[in-house]
Amino acid sequence: MLTKKQYELLMYIDEKLRISGISPSFDEMKDALDLKSKSGIHRLITGLEERGFIRRLPHRARALEVLRLPENADTPPHFNNSPQQPDPIGFAPNVIKGDFSIPGTQAGGDATAIQLPLYGKIAAGTPIEALRDNSNLIDIPADMLGVGEHYALEVEGESMIEAGIFDGDTVLIRRADTADNGEIVVALVDDSEVTLKRIRRKGESIALEPANAAYETRICGPDQVKVQGRLVGLIRRY
Repeated sequence: MLTKKQYELLMYIDEKLRISGISPSFDEMKDALDLKSKSGIHRLITGLEERGFIRRLPHRARALEVLRLPENADTPPHFNNSPQQPDPIGFAPNVIKGDFSIPGTQAGGDATAIQLPLYGKIAAGTPIEALRDNSNLIDIPADMLGVGEHYALEVEGESMIEAGIFDGDTVLIRRADTADNGEIVVALVDDSEVTLKRIRRKGESIALEPANAAYETRICGPDQVKVQGRLVGLIRRY
């Protein structure tokens, strides 16, 4: 699930590509979203890339490709430097409506929701012990989940903010005991602590990487870390 700014940036990039066929510059994106610095754009693009919405084209400067749009997007919002322009050949972009409603609400009363166990708080900073309380449930739109068994955790800490994961967010986890390098996982450390981090393996070492320059990467031995699940979604209440 995208944050509001990620959604706005994705729709802006898609709009510019449809109109001109050229990716907008970082300055154009910064101005369009009314951000103060380009570093925020870098973080948003990284988040969209990690979620499979865009990709950077190799060996080409300022080249982005939109791989997909959210399943229910609407007409793109009006941007500072991108006024609405009629298509010269009469083509109407097939865009979708962004749904930023609180999870569990159903617009027409017919949306399908799935109840997941909410297993307390997981640290996105210093690891803490997970709380597994099957009596605490949360309603999740069914289209946010794929195959497999899932559960939810509340994030505590700020070590993953550059990946778009903030203190108080609810992350959706697919149970798994393996993960590819670079994936964000729930990692069990020394059979007693859990943390939400990006995992990387090099030789016999396992690195649990934060997404915040203020935090240090934790290096563990091959027997210290067990993957408990992979991040597949995120819910935020405003």
